[in-house]
Amino acid sequence: MPIYSPNQQELAGKISQDKVTLSNWRDWAWQRKHSIQDISTVESLLGITFGADERKKLEETLETFPLSITPYYLSLIDTDDWRNDPVFRQAFPSPCELEIDRHDMADPLDEDKDSPTPGITHRYPDRVLLQISNVCAMYCRHCTRKRKVGDVDSIPGKDAILAGIDYIRNTPVIRDVLLSGGDPFMLSDDYLDWILTELRTIPHVQVIRIGTRMPVVLPYRVTDKLVAMLKKHHPLWINTHFNHPREITTSAREALARMADAGIPLGNQTVLLAGVNDCPRIMKSLVHKLVENRVRPYYLYQCDLSRGLSHFRTPVGKGIEIMESLIGHTSGFSVPTYVIDAPGGGGKIPLTPNYLISLSTNKVVLRNFEGVITTYQEPENYQSGFCDRKCDDCHLQLNLEEAEEIGATGIEMLLSDHDATISLTPENNERMERRNND
Repeated sequence: MPIYSPNQQELAGKISQDKVTLSNWRDWAWQRKHSIQDISTVESLLGITFGADERKKLEETLETFPLSITPYYLSLIDTDDWRNDPVFRQAFPSPCELEIDRHDMADPLDEDKDSPTPGITHRYPDRVLLQISNVCAMYCRHCTRKRKVGDVDSIPGKDAILAGIDYIRNTPVIRDVLLSGGDPFMLSDDYLDWILTELRTIPHVQVIRIGTRMPVVLPYRVTDKLVAMLKKHHPLWINTHFNHPREITTSAREALARMADAGIPLGNQTVLLAGVNDCPRIMKSLVHKLVENRVRPYYLYQCDLSRGLSHFRTPVGKGIEIMESLIGHTSGFSVPTYVIDAPGGGGKIPLTPNYLISLSTNKVVLRNFEGVITTYQEPENYQSGFCDRKCDDCHLQLNLEEAEEIGATGIEMLLSDHDATISLTPENNERMERRNND
């Protein structure tokens, strides 16, 4: 049976001496086993050659930041223009990674400092990040956790994960848990099922999220078995990490469809990368392809100040320019929130073009995406209330529990789906009285 494309078939033949069929090309374990981790193999598979000086610099780069690319992701590279290819730039090392800018930091987000127990980052009041894997199917060259890439000695064990779960269990304010890594989908189905099951025993955990790049770099990991397991743990949200429209292939679409069909809400977190997607046209195409595949563009990240990423960073003005090209020019749900994850652990700070021009006590002056300047009249009869934090005396409706559907009575109540009553019994029924007496 042939591989999807002649390029993939030829690539698979070079990688493995065994007969390569569609079934093992689409086997995520086969893809992991044949991960490309050295420069010579990349040269052989892509039919390219690096000069002696460049090769030496590349080898020096790999001593600090290792290389790992899945055959699938490598097959997406346009060999006719490989140096400018967005897939190549995200997957293959650059000597620029050894150029440490004076503003670069090993841990720019202070994740380690905001870690009350190993594996947990507790930055925001009601949610935590639980790191359950330190390995990925591919080492992205723009990874904000480059300090941990390939560190197989620090892969969290079961005891470490249990310690993180115990912290969540003993911290009632936490209602939202994000499973991250590395890539959580690098774990086996059973092991991930165990983690999700443990978290679901905690009453105050309302939502569980998983951050994964598998649909981008190894979509075959998203199997029917994996999705069936995930479906047991709703409400579950999954965020992906597509950075360029060319990454949304037939196989990626199939992976996304499996998860969406299982009722899993999908979001996407894109990193703004110089030479990859720092173009309004590219970004608009990306968000359109995402929503077409039922993925909501969630964040557009300004590239972090991690060491070795300075060649990927753009000015903030480039991000604002891209947002100007999206807001008002496409559907609102296609527009991500542009953020800087603040150095020092300050969290995500949203950035947006300035649409508020001026304001007074009774009027605001605004501009729209076309440059049209307009005004909004403030209400003349609004009675501003002073909040003294005495909620028991507040006149606002502060009963925030779900409303009960109690309108139906009689036969209508029996016909309704929201009421568990199965029969109506007249008063003074002797049989009911005997039950009560017993």
